[in-house]
Amino acid sequence: MQKGDRGVIFFFLLPAVLLTGVFLYYPFIHSIIKSFYYSDGMFINRFVGIENYIRLTQDEVVKIATLNTLEIMLYAVIFQVGLGIVLALLVDSIRFGKNFFRSVFFFPVAISATAIGLMFTLFYNYDNGMLNQLLVRFGFEKVVWMTEETSLLAVAVPVIWQYVGFYFVIILTAISKIPDDFYEAAQLEGINGFQKTIYITLPLIWGDVKTSILLAITGALKVFELVYVISSGGPANSSEVLGTYMYQKTFTGQAFGYGATIAVWIVILGLLFSVIANRLLKKEEITY
Repeated sequence: MQKGDRGVIFFFLLPAVLLTGVFLYYPFIHSIIKSFYYSDGMFINRFVGIENYIRLTQDEVVKIATLNTLEIMLYAVIFQVGLGIVLALLVDSIRFGKNFFRSVFFFPVAISATAIGLMFTLFYNYDNGMLNQLLVRFGFEKVVWMTEETSLLAVAVPVIWQYVGFYFVIILTAISKIPDDFYEAAQLEGINGFQKTIYITLPLIWGDVKTSILLAITGALKVFELVYVISSGGPANSSEVLGTYMYQKTFTGQAFGYGATIAVWIVILGLLFSVIANRLLKKEEITY
């Protein structure tokens, strides 16, 4: 690489580096610093050391929100990525209409999370919601969908539905890049149908599957709008996730220092589970 090439590369990378530094790394470092302070965001800014972290370990709502977030993470990995793989395999097996299905399945990703949240709020409405109207039409009693036992599942459904299409497109694109020679050779060996999927398709797209799982894990930690719009973390914190609780403490409770501590905790969880997932999914990728 010549010296002039380095200058050109640096010139084109500079905007991305500046934007990443200003809008990602600086706020994160600032949050870490803020987590050691008691702050109302305006007048009070008092250093309290690790007091906020001690409070974090003793906060029962944080425990509930963490468990709820991990449960949604599990749903995301199993259903978002799992359904994405199944749909991609099914669509890849058809000859015509791939672009149609690609657009239809990806459509929810392009919709605002707030709009989806409002839509599902109308679905779950007790008096005039679509679900209860269907139950009444078929002769059943109305159901209270948002209870302490069911609220987390109720908010998990739209979270899963919105991003299945995202992973579907990733996996379908990966499958479409597999050379036909592999399948032709397998057919000559008598391998077809389900065996073709297990022994050829999945091993060849394993890197993309692993990437999808990591994105699902980190994406679950960022869930906020849907939960906030549908349930606001209720009833009785039963559907509280770390994103909604951080927002509540920071902007409603004016506890900016403690909110920053919850934000740091979210990042720690993200790094921890990403490392664990990388270790568990570590497998030599097949190149072609």
